[in-house]
Amino acid sequence: MAEVDETEIIMNYHEDFLKNDKQISRYPFCIVWTPIPILSWLLPFIGHMGICTSSGIIRDFAGSYFVSEDNMGFGRPTKYWKLDVDKVCGNGAATWDKAVHDASEEYKRRPHNLCLDNCHSHVAMALNLMHYDNSTSWNMVNLCALSLIRGKHVNCFTSLCWTLRREPLVILLRPTLRRRRFRCLG
Repeated sequence: MAEVDETEIIMNYHEDFLKNDKQISRYPFCIVWTPIPILSWLLPFIGHMGICTSSGIIRDFAGSYFVSEDNMGFGRPTKYWKLDVDKVCGNGAATWDKAVHDASEEYKRRPHNLCLDNCHSHVAMALNLMHYDNSTSWNMVNLCALSLIRGKHVNCFTSLCWTLRREPLVILLRPTLRRRRFRCLG
């Protein structure tokens, strides 16, 4: 039987992640994001966030006293941000999974607050518990900014859908814009 070295395993892992996992919504060691209808149309940097286990199972604080598993509150992820498991303090995947589990258990006991204690806070707690990147200062503001900068669309179709999802806002505002234009002319 041929020996398989660690480099080959890592290459296969990354190939599998890139080819297969996005089709079945598996994003190991990722933060995932999906738009919130109307709110994300108005403020495109705001959306719903979850964190995935080492096996790619999505955990997200979807409402008061509820952390969902593999069923995000606003649909399948449209963006993901792959994190480096080597930046986890401790035993890599085991520490990652324990932090995601512990944060989820804590948020099952909390009410949801859109502005203060929300899905971003749940993800921040998980990252703080695992001391990701030697930091315990993760919060919803830096997560929002970094996921906007480092996040990648799942595929071209979701990127197009995200663009088209904002179309209802344009349609709603179009009559208002026309009225204002005519008032200026007349």
